[in-house]
Amino acid sequence: MTSTHQGVVFDLFGTLVDAPTGEDRRAMAQAIATVTGAHHEAVETLLVDSWAERHDGRLRTRASLASHLARRCDAPSMTSEVDRLLGWRAAERLEADDSVIHLLRGLRARGMRLGVLSDASADIAQEWPHCRLAQVVDAAVFSCQARRTKPHPDLYARVSAQLAIAPGRLSYCGDGGGDELRGAVAVGLRAIGVRRRGGSGTLAFGVRHWNGPMLARVEDLPGSALFGEGT
Repeated sequence: MTSTHQGVVFDLFGTLVDAPTGEDRRAMAQAIATVTGAHHEAVETLLVDSWAERHDGRLRTRASLASHLARRCDAPSMTSEVDRLLGWRAAERLEADDSVIHLLRGLRARGMRLGVLSDASADIAQEWPHCRLAQVVDAAVFSCQARRTKPHPDLYARVSAQLAIAPGRLSYCGDGGGDELRGAVAVGLRAIGVRRRGGSGTLAFGVRHWNGPMLARVEDLPGSALFGEGT
């Protein structure tokens, strides 16, 4: 990477860890249904319909998220059990492959500062400090805390500020959910797409076609044009 580029901001789901699948969502719905007594199909519909409020800051804490879900399932007394389920599932979703950890450590060894920018709910944001990724990333911005979802420019400004690097000296790498790649370019970052991690059946939101550079997987980033001579 050229000397003008000092850091990389990564998307989280579908880039550093697997994107969720429909089966993952059904399994979570079934787990919540089991503890609340609600019908699992109704819970799955609730999860689908509540995507915006779970990610845009209206439910900023895991406790408020658990309370919301339990109440919508007509089981407010089961809030603690729902909260525990959310914490357990968040920890599982944040498990990164060793190859990704190796990639991030290698980038830091080359002097890069690293950020994560994710459309994420409060359970993910609360569990983040305890996962391996958090130990090799310098800054993380989650939509539920920033009260914005991609591709809002405030998100990119926030992670840039936390990294103390101007947008023009940052690159962005993601699978394209939330129109994140165009959003990054719009505020001055260089962007590179990556094929969605997690295989077939993964879920994505707000994806638009991307004509820019693409990687088969995030581990290929060091060999990409972003690190080429004269780029």
